[in-house]
Amino acid sequence: MSLQENDIITLRGVGLRRDGRTILENVDLSVAKGDFVAITGPNGGGKTTLLRIMLGLVKPTSGTVAVGPGVTIGYLPQKNMIDSHFPVSVTEVVASGLLADRTLSARERARRVDEALDTVELRSHADSPIGTLSGGQLQRALLGRAIISRPNLLVFDEPLSYIDKHFESHLYGIIRTLAERATILLVSHEMTTIASMATRHLIVDRTIHECASRHHFGKSCDDE
Repeated sequence: MSLQENDIITLRGVGLRRDGRTILENVDLSVAKGDFVAITGPNGGGKTTLLRIMLGLVKPTSGTVAVGPGVTIGYLPQKNMIDSHFPVSVTEVVASGLLADRTLSARERARRVDEALDTVELRSHADSPIGTLSGGQLQRALLGRAIISRPNLLVFDEPLSYIDKHFESHLYGIIRTLAERATILLVSHEMTTIASMATRHLIVDRTIHECASRHHFGKSCDDE
């Protein structure tokens, strides 16, 4: 399957069945460079599964997925998918986002880590084991890991989970800045502010329905 010009990810006829249950079916979706795609839907509707298929972490049972050349990805998974007891520090978690880049000097790596720690406001916890962090602090460390390599595609799965109100407002500013240079796919139940930033709005409930207007986002889109 070939990609259309400016598309970076395309899904055609994608479906997934697991343990006799249909998780996703007949999903057609193209994401273009510069899109900010906000995704919502009911619990169990397949939102996280859709993201993981697009990232190549889950293989669909039907359909095809194509990713454009030169796409670099930063991924913020749901916190409950992380083993917080793993013996690693905040700095090591954030720095792990650079493991795939062999071109950076040690000095540049250190500078990127410091910059990311400042962005997610974790400089004072740089040497702390992740097992000592609160849920919101761990979420911020994972955000730092996702953004440190300056990827051109950012995938956020419930980025507001466990985040306190102070950092929530800061996070919106971070996302606005990132959207100026990267394509964003973002799943969240808290869409009031996100909806004003997004360029596209999807409802995922086994398949995909795209809302034509941001004013209806967060609803079923039935009244469009």
